[in-house]
Amino acid sequence: MPSGFFAHAFHAEMTDANLITAAILGIVEGLTEFLPVSSTGHLIVAGSLLGYTGERAKLFEIVIQAGAILAVCWEYRAKLVAVAAGAFSDRGAQRFIVNLFLAFLPAALIGLALGSAIKARLFAPVPVAAAFIVGAFIIIWVERWQRAHPRAARINSVDDLRWSDALKIGFAQALALIPGTSRSGATIIGAMVFGLSRTAATEFSFFLAIPTLFAATGYEFIRNRHLLAGGDLSMVGVGFVAAFVSAFLVVRGLLRYVAHHDFVPFAWYRIGFGIVILGTAYAGLVQWA
Repeated sequence: MPSGFFAHAFHAEMTDANLITAAILGIVEGLTEFLPVSSTGHLIVAGSLLGYTGERAKLFEIVIQAGAILAVCWEYRAKLVAVAAGAFSDRGAQRFIVNLFLAFLPAALIGLALGSAIKARLFAPVPVAAAFIVGAFIIIWVERWQRAHPRAARINSVDDLRWSDALKIGFAQALALIPGTSRSGATIIGAMVFGLSRTAATEFSFFLAIPTLFAATGYEFIRNRHLLAGGDLSMVGVGFVAAFVSAFLVVRGLLRYVAHHDFVPFAWYRIGFGIVILGTAYAGLVQWA
């Protein structure tokens, strides 16, 4: 049998394996991007388990975020179209745009200044696991604090947000530059501390994800696009679609969930997840990359 046959079969097997990896990572991205559990942390751990690590893997994980963002854009398409239509004439739409810009600004500026240093030192499973556990205790504390001070939630709609509130939420979001912290978790919990109801905080986190993740995706893609070869396009496509579908389901489900429940179960999940990662690393059961 010709050697070319074996080469073709090996290539096909590798392609199938890569597409399966892309689908898994896309689903992980979509399921975790908008929950307070850190999509970056889960992608780092999943990539380590799947043997998909390195600079190309980091770029892939950032690029497929666009699929998750589009899920939010589709879910809130009526609101976004109304804001765009009133950008030059409607005061409410203008205030909404300004609030998003102010909330986006801190993470953008701090990310440009410290992003490379953070990636070099903290993008690994063990630091991520530690951030998981610390973030969990913060979630538990904030939820208990809000139950004890129910009147602290003075803002029940994203349209009632003041510019100062938006800026403070932006600084809370900047904490998510530490992998394992969770962008949505930092934004939602920070917003609750600054006076938003759980539902309003969750919705504003969704909206804030649009400029934040689009900017991060575009910046990293332009900066590191040379890392992606032509053969990676199929992986990106599969990961993108998987992220879109799974994120769409999460966005709808989370809004229904927060109407009647708190985030404490996610905190306990974070603690369990972090302990498993730290325990397996310490015992040498898994050689995390």
